[in-house]
Amino acid sequence: MDLLAFIRALPKAELHLHLEGSLEPELMFELARRNGIALPYASVEETRAAYAFTDLQSFLNIYYAGAGVLIHERDFHDLAMAYFQRAKADGVVHAELFFDPQTHTARGIPFETVLAGLERAAQAARKELGVSSRLLLCFLRHLPEEDAFRTLEQAMPHLQRIHGVGLDSSELGQPPAKFQRVFARCRELGLHLVAHAGEEGPASYIKDALDLLKVQRIDHGVRALEDPALMERLARERIPLTVCPLSNIKLRVFPSMAQHNLKQLLDLGLCITINSDDPAYFGGYIGQNYLEIALALKLTRTELVTLARNSLLASFVTDAERAPWLAKLEAVANS
Repeated sequence: MDLLAFIRALPKAELHLHLEGSLEPELMFELARRNGIALPYASVEETRAAYAFTDLQSFLNIYYAGAGVLIHERDFHDLAMAYFQRAKADGVVHAELFFDPQTHTARGIPFETVLAGLERAAQAARKELGVSSRLLLCFLRHLPEEDAFRTLEQAMPHLQRIHGVGLDSSELGQPPAKFQRVFARCRELGLHLVAHAGEEGPASYIKDALDLLKVQRIDHGVRALEDPALMERLARERIPLTVCPLSNIKLRVFPSMAQHNLKQLLDLGLCITINSDDPAYFGGYIGQNYLEIALALKLTRTELVTLARNSLLASFVTDAERAPWLAKLEAVANS
C-alpha cells in the first residue's frame, strides 16, 4: 500500500475545519451565478491566483469576501456536502466543524438559515457517507465581546444542535482574555470549548486560553514550543493541539514544511492532531496535509497512526462512538 493509500485508510477525525474555508472557487462561482452576486474576479483561475497570502489578515480579507455568495439554506447545505464528500475520500469518520454565524448575520442572513443548511448536510453525510459530525460555533475575535454575546443569544434556541464554541479570526492584538465572560457563559450552558491560540499570537495566548477561557483543545498551538513550562503542561494534561500544516506554510508561520515543528511537538509527548483548517484556500484537505507533513518530516507509519489515534481520542464523542473507529485503526495499523 503506497503512502497516500495508507493515510486514506486510517480512520481519522478532523477537528479544525472552517466550513466557510472549504468554499472552492468553482462552487463560489456557481453560487454567485445562482444568487446573482458579482465577484471581484473574472474566473476560477484568477480567483486561485489571488490565494497568495502574506499573513493571516490577507487571507481573511478574501475569506470574508468569498463567504458573501452564501445566501440561502441550499448554499450552506451544498458547501457542507462538498466538504463531507472530500473528507470521506480521505478516511475521515468524524468531523467537528467550525462555522462563523457573525460572518453571515452581519449580512442579514438569518442564523437559522445557516444552521439549517449545515445540519441538513450533516444528517445526509451520516446517512449516505457514514461520516458523523458536530457543529462548533465560532466567535470572531476581531469583533467586540458584546457581539459574541449577541450571537450566543441568537444561538440559544438551537443549542441542542450546537456541540461547542470556538474563537477564530485575526489573533494578533486580540487576546483570549477579551472573551472570558462569554466563554464562562458557554461553559455554564454545557458547551464544549476550544480556541485558536499560538498561531500568529504568542505562547502566552495558549496559556490564557487554558486558564481564562477553560478550553479543552487548542486550535493551532504551534508556538507552545517557545514556553518549556507550557510544553510540559500540555504533555502532562494531554491537551490536544489541532495543527494545520498546509495552513501554517501558506500563512508563513513556518518558512517551509521541512521546518515545521510538528514532529518536535509529537516527540515531546503532546497530543498532536492533523487538520486542514481552510482547505480551499490553503492547498489541500486532510489527506494532503498528512501526506505533505509525512514526506517533509519523514514521519513513520507508526507516527501517522498515532496522529490519527490522537484525533479520535480528542474528539467530542462518546466512548461507544469512538470504539469501532479505534478498532478499525488498529486493524489498518497491523495489516
